Amino acid sequence: MSILAAAALGGITGAAGAQGDTVKIGVILPMTGPSASTGKQIDAAIKLWIAQNGNKAGGKRVEVIVKDDAGVADTTRRLAQELVVNDKVVALAGFGLTPLALATAPIATQSKTPMVVMAAATSSITEASPFITRTSFTLPQVTLGLADWAAKNKIKKVVSLVTDYGPGNDAEKYFAERFTLDGGSVLEKLRTPLRGADFAPVLQKVRDLSPDALFVFLPSGQGATFMKQFAERGLDKAGIKLIATGDVTDDDQLNDMGDVALGIVTSHHYSASHDSPANKKFVAAFEAANKFRPNFMAVAGYDGMRLIYTGLNGSKGQGGEALMNAMKGQIFESPRGPVLIDAQTREIVQDIYTRKVERVNGQLYNVEFDVQKAVKDPAKNRK
Repeated sequence: MSILAAAALGGITGAAGAQGDTVKIGVILPMTGPSASTGKQIDAAIKLWIAQNGNKAGGKRVEVIVKDDAGVADTTRRLAQELVVNDKVVALAGFGLTPLALATAPIATQSKTPMVVMAAATSSITEASPFITRTSFTLPQVTLGLADWAAKNKIKKVVSLVTDYGPGNDAEKYFAERFTLDGGSVLEKLRTPLRGADFAPVLQKVRDLSPDALFVFLPSGQGATFMKQFAERGLDKAGIKLIATGDVTDDDQLNDMGDVALGIVTSHHYSASHDSPANKKFVAAFEAANKFRPNFMAVAGYDGMRLIYTGLNGSKGQGGEALMNAMKGQIFESPRGPVLIDAQTREIVQDIYTRKVERVNGQLYNVEFDVQKAVKDPAKNRK
């Protein structure tokens, strides 16, 4: 960051966005590039929230400014700086991947601009600034229950396969620790790059190792490619069970995966088939507006807008520390189930579901069959 830019940031606070009759919310998303599915889902959910709830909060008109960072951290940082300095936004939101959120954290701290992470899922993100909160999830949060399920269901030997960046590291670590504690064995820990991953070589290695199951974490958008190669390499026919975090059987791509996805057991915080009145209403409205199914990114975008609107109502339209404090401790019923924003950690507390891919009315869905209630991020519990 240039000295001039740093000086500009040092001279403002997040409250600047609350001056006058309008508050601006800056949303930075990967609308293009490998993570475009994330941007598409969150942008659609934000539009739905505004259509349903209007454009006023805290007694002021709300203006949402959406910027495309194409999943590039340097671009995210530049856009965040422009939104804070030039547009004087009252909050920043979005952040499709961990590096993008971490690139913005110093700007949030220096300008005292609350930052709502709607996608990125590495546990440590909320520790990068006292002005960060999250409406998505963390990988430790959704991984432990799956490790327990595997150990209880005659799975003794597992190979893990994760994308080699923050969330993947979290998923690999927390799955292995819990599964080993439960008496299982992790034969090998495999990783693939974040960009341009070719799964064929590692899948061949998995087949050669012949575990009872393969545990997988992939970022949103890579699941369909992975499942195609999983089938091409014949792992589904080799008796190797696939278990995964819910990113792999992403609702946005699930129907494109075909029968190879049937029976996959995953653990996650949201499924479009979640059986609650709030979710049925959300899915119906979302599909009517967009002609595609909402996924876990969409529900986080929707809830992120709720968090900011409710915060602005609590802070009477003010930003900065007043808005941040008004977002801490919020409790609400989300389409995913009950949600709490922990006042101490600023982290989301939510139910985590174990699900199996089944065909329902001709379509593939992640059908929930078990739940862990009010799960905190286990990584925060250690500190």
